[in-house]
Amino acid sequence: MSKKAFIFDLDGVIVDTAKYHFLAWQKIAKSLNINFTHEDNELLKGVSRVRSLDIILGLGNVQATQEQKDQWLIQKNEDYLSYLVDMDESEVLPGVLKILKLLKDKNQGIALGSASKNARPILEKTGVLSYFDIIVDGNDVSNAKPDPEVFLKAAQLLNIDPKNSIVFEDSVAGIQAANIAEMVSVGIGEETILHEADHIFKDFTQIETSFIEELIG
Repeated sequence: MSKKAFIFDLDGVIVDTAKYHFLAWQKIAKSLNINFTHEDNELLKGVSRVRSLDIILGLGNVQATQEQKDQWLIQKNEDYLSYLVDMDESEVLPGVLKILKLLKDKNQGIALGSASKNARPILEKTGVLSYFDIIVDGNDVSNAKPDPEVFLKAAQLLNIDPKNSIVFEDSVAGIQAANIAEMVSVGIGEETILHEADHIFKDFTQIETSFIEELIG
């Protein structure tokens, strides 16, 4: 059996923390009299915190100093973290544990490749930290997706060739990053949005054991 690298994004793939990001950003937007909707929130998927703030300010045509931006970024993260306090195992998305257990049983390399700077506490609170051999998050990389840095670093730390790596992503930028790295891209979400992915599933409950075994080869 060959050993492959299976790299997972966090938000929207392992857990649904997107709702907490939305609430925290919405609170900032509201304080600036910017109407920030769920549709607007789609623009922030897979995007860094700094870039996300710039997008929101652009929606409201708000000019700000760097000092103001830094303060809002701190506030956003504090609000977001306050929502995470009560996270537990129930926050892991349906079907994810089955796939993680299968990969662990098959002795495959399992990594997290996420822009989140809070990845470790989230994985810990939701009880899945022990499944991951490697964690590469926003603290470890300088380039945001679609730059493939986060995925390439994960494969490197697992000592596995990028071409023997599989990425699970829910954002367009993440799928593009996987494709640029010449990794197999598996989209989790809507086909109309993630059409650039090699494979697309609505969620992990649709992924059969045979599909994973085929990827392992």
